[in-house]
Amino acid sequence: MRISVDPEQCYGSGDCVHRAPAVFTQVDGLGAVIPGREHDVDAPRVREAAEGCPSAAITIALAETEGL
Repeated sequence: MRISVDPEQCYGSGDCVHRAPAVFTQVDGLGAVIPGREHDVDAPRVREAAEGCPSAAITIALAETEGL
């Protein structure tokens, strides 16, 4: 599983950073996943941050290489 934030969809509310600061940060005012934390799907509150993102910019998806 991989966490990502679509910078074209994010409008920088910062909600993800408040909900899961160990996984998310803000870069140039937009939400971003902290480098190296892209696979921390089970970290506390990551799914809550994705589900509660007001711009629906956070996705949790299977990594392309999983299952190969």
